[in-house]
Amino acid sequence: MDALARLPPLRETISAHGLDARKQLGQHFLLDLNLTRRIARSAAPLADGTTIEIGPGPGGLTRALLMEGAGHVVAIEVDRRAITALAELQQAAGGRLDVIEADALAIDVATLGPPPRRIVANLPYNVSTPLLLHWLRGADAITDMVLMFQKEVVDRLVARPRSKAYGRLSVIAQHVCTVRPLFDIAPSAFVPPPKVTSSVVRLTPLPADRRLADLAPLERVTAAAFGQRRKMLRGSLASLFDDPVAVLQGLGLSPTARAEELGIDDFVRLARA
Repeated sequence: MDALARLPPLRETISAHGLDARKQLGQHFLLDLNLTRRIARSAAPLADGTTIEIGPGPGGLTRALLMEGAGHVVAIEVDRRAITALAELQQAAGGRLDVIEADALAIDVATLGPPPRRIVANLPYNVSTPLLLHWLRGADAITDMVLMFQKEVVDRLVARPRSKAYGRLSVIAQHVCTVRPLFDIAPSAFVPPPKVTSSVVRLTPLPADRRLADLAPLERVTAAAFGQRRKMLRGSLASLFDDPVAVLQGLGLSPTARAEELGIDDFVRLARA
């Protein structure tokens, strides 16, 4: 802890390594240690297993995770400049931090360390939804996720049927996980400030026997239904079923309903069909 406390301020690290946030990488750095430690505490307990961070940048959240007692942190970073900047933090961590230069979308988290595995991250805006879907498909390997998204994404994650925000992401996330929004963070807390408010959310995978072993059918059904959400289901699902009316009626669903009217269990039954 003493070595971590002696590290230079994050702004000095950014300046020393030319680590200006890059729009094409979706980077917005959170430098307030009070906020990063709040995120880290939201992911507790951290002492056992593996804590996985995506896009650590200059290491603000990484420092917080280590200060809050994470036993083993694996940080995945695609930006070569950040890899260099994290070297000093890695040395101060005393063997508790591994830094991997890689694209997180290409990594199976089950290979990153022993369970329980937790993913804690201020996600790059441009890949946040693909990353979440990637992890939901591999939820068996994950104990918990505490993630920061744009607030509109969290609104979609927790949305209920018949609401404007309810869609494909709502159905898949809520089928796989218990989803609990935690707190919002204002744009002014970031460097550079994004144009939108951010939100932190906790997603805890449900037991394996309460979710589909293969999410592909659910992804196909929700993509078809919400891809044409103004259409009745008998039309939007025509590409998936030879006789969508018969399938819907057989499941007790109205062929003239629209996607936003169906509950999560209804979509799961369609996926099984």
